[in-house]
Amino acid sequence: MDVNAAVAAASAIAGLCTGVIGVLAFRWSERELARPTRTSLHTDDVLPPGVDTVLSVLSSSAVVLDESDSVVKASSAAYALGLVRGGKLAVEPMLHMARDTRRDGEIRQVELDLPRRGTGRGEALAVSARVAPLGSRLVLLLVEDLTEARRIEAVRRDFVANVSHELKTPVGALSLLSEAVMGASDDPEAVTRFAGRMQTEATRLTNLVQELIDLSRVQNDDPLEDAEPVRVDVLVAEAIDRCRHQAGTKQITMAAGGTADLHVWGNRSQLAAALGNLVENAVNYSPARTRVGIAARCASAPGGNLIEIAVTDQGLGITEKDRERIFERFYRVDPARSRATGGTGLGLAIVKHVAASHGGEVTVWSSEGQGSTFTLRLPEAGAVRNRRGTAATESGPAGVAGEDDDQPFATFLSSEPIPAPEVLP
Repeated sequence: MDVNAAVAAASAIAGLCTGVIGVLAFRWSERELARPTRTSLHTDDVLPPGVDTVLSVLSSSAVVLDESDSVVKASSAAYALGLVRGGKLAVEPMLHMARDTRRDGEIRQVELDLPRRGTGRGEALAVSARVAPLGSRLVLLLVEDLTEARRIEAVRRDFVANVSHELKTPVGALSLLSEAVMGASDDPEAVTRFAGRMQTEATRLTNLVQELIDLSRVQNDDPLEDAEPVRVDVLVAEAIDRCRHQAGTKQITMAAGGTADLHVWGNRSQLAAALGNLVENAVNYSPARTRVGIAARCASAPGGNLIEIAVTDQGLGITEKDRERIFERFYRVDPARSRATGGTGLGLAIVKHVAASHGGEVTVWSSEGQGSTFTLRLPEAGAVRNRRGTAATESGPAGVAGEDDDQPFATFLSSEPIPAPEVLP
């Protein structure tokens, strides 16, 4: 009996102790939850009134540091740039600036190149950092990302340099040739020869200026303001007519074919210029007595039908390295050969901008020694798409060919010439 009573008493005492410990633990937990955290204490009590709201709407990356260099407040952009890690400012030069500003109260600004996080390629992130005192204890750091601005400035600088170089060449040639004409005034044959070369250089200068104007127009204008349904047959016929003389001189056969009665939606003059540039390049860079083919078809796509216009030549082809850059302004695969053909290096850049502004794209397939195929893809005109909807449902997308996508119209070049489509009013 005594043993049982002792056991019961011990159990009661153990239960009482457990209950007391549980109550104490619960109370301690409540006090910890009610106690302000480090972040909330800094944000609510340390930051001056209204500063938190102002920092949240700034476009710059903002970081506020206290007297111990701990981050009191940081915007999401600061974390995205990798400025803050583990509650500390991770950029050492900015940390030194903050300490100097805290010591003397002077506002400081510097531009830095920071490594990008996660790229592993050593690409630099250009930023502008400005440090200013915020009250008596805090320091405010504002960081602007200048990477895109620097890239645009570099593109603009290269563009001006390239334009100056391209203009200098024909202008200098005209100056020298005019002097030669003056010195050969008593030799009619020499005057005729020099005058012919002057005419060639003047034509090159005129083409360069015109293509600069075209490039500026397609970059700044909205082509859909004056958009209308445009017949692809008409665009192809105009492109062939534009290059008929050059093709005849080199005995190049131009063949047009594909699906008839296709329409695209856009600015007619810009579309004609883009397709004309593709056909002109094909003719200029093709050997004599070869073929250039222009074919159009309708291809289905998730967002609606696309009209594909492919221009195929039998030239030397384009290397893989050059294919990555041929749509850059003033880039030439073979600069010496381009100057001989009068090329400016702007034609494909214009094609790229026209395609993009019309909601399409331009792609290239090429193999060295086998030629190249440039394909211009543009959305089909809406009204025509609706009219073709019923037939497409029954028999599949109209005009979709079964050629290999890698070389979609290569077999077209081996066929007999197809007359250019009739231009209808």
